[in-house]
Amino acid sequence: MSKCNCILCRKPLNDGIIINGRGICASCESKMINLTANNDFYEYYKECIKKYIAEDFLKEDCKSCKI
Repeated sequence: MSKCNCILCRKPLNDGIIINGRGICASCESKMINLTANNDFYEYYKECIKKYIAEDFLKEDCKSCKI
């Protein structure tokens, strides 16, 4: 099984959380939890999560939609 990298810092994922097959390392997870919404890193983390995790959920929803 291949190792995946953190979607935020790109370091090899040794610990942390996995959401829909994508990983966030424990270090980035801890940083995210302690951020305030007016921090520049907050916006970066939010955009990474939207790009790598939320889009996957939306793609899955669209597969089940019928036009």
